[in-house]
Amino acid sequence: MKEKLREYARLLIRIGLNLQQGQRLVISCPVDCALFARLCAQEAYDAGCSEVVMNWQDDALARMKYLQADESVFDQVPLWRRHFFNDYALEGTAYLAISASDPENLKGVDTQRLVRSQQASGAALKDFNRLQMSSGFPWCIASVPIPSWAAAVFPGQPEQSAMEQLWNAIFKAVRINGDGRAVERWRQHLDTLHRRMDILNSLNLQFLHYTNTLGTDLTVELPEGHVWEAGDDRTQAGQPFIANIPTEEIFTSPLRTGVNGVVYASMPLAHDGNIIDGFSFTVKDGRIVDARARQGQESLVAAISVDEGARYFGEVALVPYDSPISNQKILFYNTLFDENAACHIAFGEAYPCLKGGRDMSKEELKARGLNDSITHVDFMVGTADLSIMGTTRDGRKIPIFLDGNFAI
Repeated sequence: MKEKLREYARLLIRIGLNLQQGQRLVISCPVDCALFARLCAQEAYDAGCSEVVMNWQDDALARMKYLQADESVFDQVPLWRRHFFNDYALEGTAYLAISASDPENLKGVDTQRLVRSQQASGAALKDFNRLQMSSGFPWCIASVPIPSWAAAVFPGQPEQSAMEQLWNAIFKAVRINGDGRAVERWRQHLDTLHRRMDILNSLNLQFLHYTNTLGTDLTVELPEGHVWEAGDDRTQAGQPFIANIPTEEIFTSPLRTGVNGVVYASMPLAHDGNIIDGFSFTVKDGRIVDARARQGQESLVAAISVDEGARYFGEVALVPYDSPISNQKILFYNTLFDENAACHIAFGEAYPCLKGGRDMSKEELKARGLNDSITHVDFMVGTADLSIMGTTRDGRKIPIFLDGNFAI
């Protein structure tokens, strides 16, 4: 176990962030995961990091705050917090987020408090959010188990057993088996993603038509000059990094006003400390005009209400149903894993997936048809029978997905 943990920390620092000599690192991490955060910090210093700065989080304190803090708190972001995130982002500091929380930690919290807090944060952390979406600094999101999360994934199991099972599932998802060859396996995996990415970019697609037996019947128009991207990226300064570990996706951004039809979520969504399940969207000219959920209706409506852009889409991502995460047949209740088990779509902010998009201003990206929002929420739509038919700009029909997997 110790060797796997060290290999995981090494993977995140050396490959996920590709931390450079003299670069500073910010780690956002739950207090429950302090042991693993220390391993990452040590690996960072071994790689020549100039300083590791910690940003600790705690589920229990977050719940207390949202239930009991003064109303005024949710419309404010302290000046120190603005400087912490914005200044480090402008400096090019590497950012590691260790994502682990109870999927229902904020159940029963007033959703308007969550919305107001997100709106305040979006306004205050504009530099951080802009630079993160446009690869202005290297960033990586990864996860390690905590007891409350493990209990949600493996209900009814003793705590130690649930934690062990979740650790094993995560190690499998991130291609770590204790032999020290995770980096080699990741390079091979990225090669596979790039081959498919190159094929998609060569097709010059204009439309994607999603259908399955859940009832999804959605047409997505892609903007002219769009580009498909894979799980790895480069900062504007040329530093390679991998934003999500694990990652199985190839993604691009849709035309803001070019999405029409109905789409059904294929998996529950853990969002803002609540679980949303059995939900669907009806979309007209890109805008979500109806949202319905069997569980978490209030949370779903809140999620698409943080600003006007939250009712439009910012990402379409292709993930084969036959993949290392999906094949485990585990519902992780953590979007980092669940989005890499199935094709997904995000409502909210668009990545600048256009030729030359990273050099464009917000106004230029909007003029080219991309969505602008302070939120970006992925939800899963892939199923074993998902079909995606592509139409090229010269009118050719090309199957992109058949029976849940790539047809190209």
